[in-house]
Amino acid sequence: MKLEQCGVSSVGLILGCALLVPTVRGSAPSSAPGVAKSQAMTPASGPIGANLNVPGLVDASSIRRRASKTNGAKTLFSWEILKKEEGDEANDKENTSDEPDEIVTDRPDFTEASSNVGRGRIQFEMGYSYSQNRDQGIPHAHSYPEMLVRIGLFADWFELRLGQNVSNSRLLGLNGAPSTSMNGAEDLYLGIGLALTEQQGFLPESRILFQTTVPTGHDSQTAGRVLPGLNYLYGWDVSDFLSIGGSTQGNAAIDADGQSYLLLAQSLTFGYTLTKKLGAYTEVFAFFPNGATAADTSPEYYFDGGFTYKFRPNLQYDIYGGVGLNRHAEDFFVGSGISFRF
Repeated sequence: MKLEQCGVSSVGLILGCALLVPTVRGSAPSSAPGVAKSQAMTPASGPIGANLNVPGLVDASSIRRRASKTNGAKTLFSWEILKKEEGDEANDKENTSDEPDEIVTDRPDFTEASSNVGRGRIQFEMGYSYSQNRDQGIPHAHSYPEMLVRIGLFADWFELRLGQNVSNSRLLGLNGAPSTSMNGAEDLYLGIGLALTEQQGFLPESRILFQTTVPTGHDSQTAGRVLPGLNYLYGWDVSDFLSIGGSTQGNAAIDADGQSYLLLAQSLTFGYTLTKKLGAYTEVFAFFPNGATAADTSPEYYFDGGFTYKFRPNLQYDIYGGVGLNRHAEDFFVGSGISFRF
């Protein structure tokens, strides 16, 4: 399956919807990219906001998901199951004030962050990846700059997302036929991220991405139509060392026969804080096509991992690699990237 023909991420299974209660506030004065970012899509001063009020597991700094400290409501909803005691709320405020305001990125893993960049922030994420998929007749593929621009507008819970990528690959011909080059810009990615909840205990931090690609790419790269999708993201800070995140996705996609279908995807990632600046992750993710007619469009399974290093609170470098776990998946992918914010 040629994942570069797929739309964005994801049908969100918001299992806790029945537990979400919108709260009213005043005006508000925070993936395996070779496959995930470039191929799987691969991110008010209004009256609505949220705080979650359930005893937490651990108030820990996450290498992936911690939202930046900004004024106003961070999320649209709050978990209203149990109320914190007054002393717990005071401790939470004290812990929050001591947290470093560090960059939180969608890359390098397949699972995007479960928090927005925060109001008034502009964040750039970019990189390069190399992959092989010999079963599909693609011995080499290059992907760059994997640019994602995330802009916090109106409030911490609103994020505007713009993405652009260029890919170069060669498709081998069958039975001695000449190979075909597929080089050029991919379709433009547009999206909006809405922060839904902050973590409270076993209830996750979460956000939802409404996103689409529009047919602006090169003739060899474009899908030729708008491909919308949803991506529901969720995560937990378990301890000072471990965080867990996941995504549940549904994408509009087109197979090699030109048939439209729904591409479902699921991921689970584990983040590890090794030192104050060095982080790592391991992850599994998979694609499940529904309604495709092309013979080469089948489920794909992947495992990947990598490292991140924060040179400064607003500057992060990453390196990663992954392998396909079945015949229809890519053989492997590797890459690196850099992210910074203003």
